[in-house]
Amino acid sequence: MTETLSVSLRGRFVVLEPLTHSHVDGLKDSVTDGELWHLWYANVPSPKEMTSYVDAAIKASTNGNMVFVVRDLQTQKVVGTTRFYNVEPAHKRGLIGYTWYAKSAQGTAINTEAKYLLMQYWFEVQQANAVEFRTHFFNEASRRAIERLGAKQDGILRSHQILKDGSVRDTVVYSIIASEWPAVKNNLQAKLDKFRSAANPDA
Repeated sequence: MTETLSVSLRGRFVVLEPLTHSHVDGLKDSVTDGELWHLWYANVPSPKEMTSYVDAAIKASTNGNMVFVVRDLQTQKVVGTTRFYNVEPAHKRGLIGYTWYAKSAQGTAINTEAKYLLMQYWFEVQQANAVEFRTHFFNEASRRAIERLGAKQDGILRSHQILKDGSVRDTVVYSIIASEWPAVKNNLQAKLDKFRSAANPDA
């Protein structure tokens, strides 16, 4: 695995851009769409916290960890953020997470293509062995979304984290390994083809 600090990943529906301070206002707008910071089981910043959130994320962008904003190519608006984190180059693995989207982007092609682009880069460019996903046990929407990607559940980390409201989180761990990527890729491409057909019914 090689470290690349300024990778942009472009698809048909989204482009993933390296996070910079210039994205703060766009992220404030996207998090306000649905008031996502009120979700008790998700670690999403409020608009007031966004500048410090971006500061911390940029500082964490070292040793193969990469933070992106997700831009909707149809509207050109920033609709969320995602990242590679806890990357272990020596073991050729890492996590995809810290993902959240404006409510209007949820249930669209946005997440499917963002995850497709991230994993394509991870497995085909970085030649990684595995990618991991983690989420709150009670975040059912996130668990379903991860499972739809084709990830398999590895287990549950009991009493794993203390959240900002003082509650204790059980973390569900999923992964996709390199040998599974070809089938996962085909599945995601089929899903994206359906989104493309729906967007262009006369094509």
